[in-house]
Amino acid sequence: MKVLVTGSAGHLGEGLMRVLQTNPDMDVLGLDIKPSNFTDRLGSIDNADFVNQCMVGVDTVYHTATLHKPHVVTHSRQDFINVNVSGTLALLEAAVTNGVRQFIFTSTTSVFGDAMRPEAGQPATWVTEDTKPLPKNIYGVTKTAAEELCHLFHRKHGLNCIVLRTSRFFPEEDDDWKKRENFSDKNSKANEFLYRRVELQDVVDAHIKAAECAVDLGFGRYIISATTPFLPEDLPTLNTNANEIVRKRVPEFTDIYASLEWKMFDRVDRVYVNNAARADLGWRPAYDFRRILQLSQAGKTPMSDLAISVGSKGYHDTIFTDGPYPVDV
Repeated sequence: MKVLVTGSAGHLGEGLMRVLQTNPDMDVLGLDIKPSNFTDRLGSIDNADFVNQCMVGVDTVYHTATLHKPHVVTHSRQDFINVNVSGTLALLEAAVTNGVRQFIFTSTTSVFGDAMRPEAGQPATWVTEDTKPLPKNIYGVTKTAAEELCHLFHRKHGLNCIVLRTSRFFPEEDDDWKKRENFSDKNSKANEFLYRRVELQDVVDAHIKAAECAVDLGFGRYIISATTPFLPEDLPTLNTNANEIVRKRVPEFTDIYASLEWKMFDRVDRVYVNNAARADLGWRPAYDFRRILQLSQAGKTPMSDLAISVGSKGYHDTIFTDGPYPVDV
């Protein structure tokens, strides 16, 4: 089986390459605009001729290449359209032309945007596949458009497409200076496993599961995030007093956080729910808040071996003095 991974020099792309290359039955081809140990073909996904050449004989496409939120300030809106929309279109057209069986598209929970930002005092948002996207920047807009292209090619051409809306899994520091100022990086990431973060190994596993199920499902969109301990009834209090609810759902957190000298966020404004992915894809994420607590308490790195091997990629060649990347305020 021949597999194409776009964005093979990135976090997820490299993670997929590392795992897929261990399967002797797979011929895995990595495509990226940047050279890396996991990139076989150098070029841009918005170059239709280049994409067609790479797609010959391919059975499965894992499309992870993208411009991300960190690029919103440093790249133009047209850049985002060229890569995230036109690039996805070129890949989809080449996939149909070459008889690809399944196309797995890496999207983002950022498509929900302002739909998950309740006012202070209002209940936190329970984010499922039924939540209507309301993108707040060009990143979210172009990823939403790319999702719709996937749906169109499934409906018009019968291409089996699975869209995975991944939550945060990057190892870089948070772009929010208030969080960097008030929380250690490990503390902040541990908190996020309650509601908006996922481990790289689990993201890779979700993509592989999606490919295995694509023919049976035809099309689907799924939230890929760590399993939350929260319940819908917790939402009113979560956005006003998160500590109270975390103590209720994960009682051991209080003593462990005290021993680590960590603290919880005051508010949690949204909760990503992965029920559909676990039910339809048979996906079983290994990392959740309790797992992070156990590893941290034991003095172990709260990351998978895969995430450690991939390491930090960064998003820009430039080093910024006021954070990991510029923020579009």
